[in-house]
Amino acid sequence: MKRVILLAAVLALAASPQMASAKAVGHPAMPAAIFTDPPADAAHPPRMEVLHIPSGGVKINGVAYLAAGAGPHPTLVLLHGLPGNEKNLDLAQAVRRAGWNVVTFNYRGSWGSPGTFSFEGNLADARAVLAFVRDPANATPLRIDPKKLVIGGHSMGGWVTALTAAQDTGLAGAIMISAADMGGRGATSAARPAIVKSMSEDMETLSSTTPEKMADEIIAFSPRLSFNAEVVKGLSTKPLLVLTSDDGLAANAEKLVKAIKADGGRQVSLHHEATDHSWSGKRLALEALVITWLQGLK
Repeated sequence: MKRVILLAAVLALAASPQMASAKAVGHPAMPAAIFTDPPADAAHPPRMEVLHIPSGGVKINGVAYLAAGAGPHPTLVLLHGLPGNEKNLDLAQAVRRAGWNVVTFNYRGSWGSPGTFSFEGNLADARAVLAFVRDPANATPLRIDPKKLVIGGHSMGGWVTALTAAQDTGLAGAIMISAADMGGRGATSAARPAIVKSMSEDMETLSSTTPEKMADEIIAFSPRLSFNAEVVKGLSTKPLLVLTSDDGLAANAEKLVKAIKADGGRQVSLHHEATDHSWSGKRLALEALVITWLQGLK
C-alpha cells in the first residue's frame, strides 16, 4: 500500500484541492448483511469455488464467493491493489451475505498466479475475468447473472476498474475505493529513480518483474493509461461509486468525479471517510457504503 501512496506523491498528480461537484453519499443505515447470516438454503447453500481463469496464455487464480439461493445472482468482480496485501475479503463476505456473488482473483504474476506481472497485464486480466464470468459455461454453474455485473477495486484495483469500466458497456456499475491513477499524468524519465524506489517494496509477492521494469512501464504508458478524457467519457454513462480516504489520493479521485459530472454523468456518487488507505478504521462503514449502493442499482 505504501508504494501506491508514495507513487502518487512522486508523480505529483494534478488534482483540485476542492471537493468535486457530485452527489454525496451519506452514512447509510447499517445493512443487515453486515451482522446477519443469510437464511439457510439446503438446496442452494452459499459456497466457495476455486477458479482458474484463462488470461494471457496462463490460468490465473481466482475465488468465487457464491451467495445462497438458486439465483442467478448479481455479481461483483473485486480487484485488489498493488501488491494486494489488503484484499478486502471481509467486504466480499458481507456482499455475499447481501445476496451477491463476489469473484476475486490475483493478477498474473502476483500472489502465486502464473505469468509475468505488468500493469497492462492487470488490465487484460480484468477483461479476461469478465469474459470468464459471462461465459454461459461458467455463469450457469456459478449462478451468475451476466446482465448484472459490477466491477470494483481498491487502490491500483480502482485504476484497473476505471479503465476497464470505461470500455465495457455491459457492466451494471463500477466501484472505486481509494483509487490510485497508475497512469501518473506526467511521469517522466526524470522521475524514474523515485518511481523505482516506490516500487521496491513487497516485491516478494510479484514474479518475473523488477522495480525498474515497473517504473519503465509506468513512464511508457503515462498519460495514455491515466484517468484521461476517454476514461471520463466512458464512466459518465454508467453508475459509479467513488470512495476516498485520507491517503493523499482523494483530490485526484475528486477531480475525476468533477470531470465526469462536467461530461454529463449523472450517476456518480462520491463519499469520503477519515481513515487510512486500507480503510483500517472504517471496515464496517466500507461494507455499508458498498452494499447500500449495490442494493440501489436498478
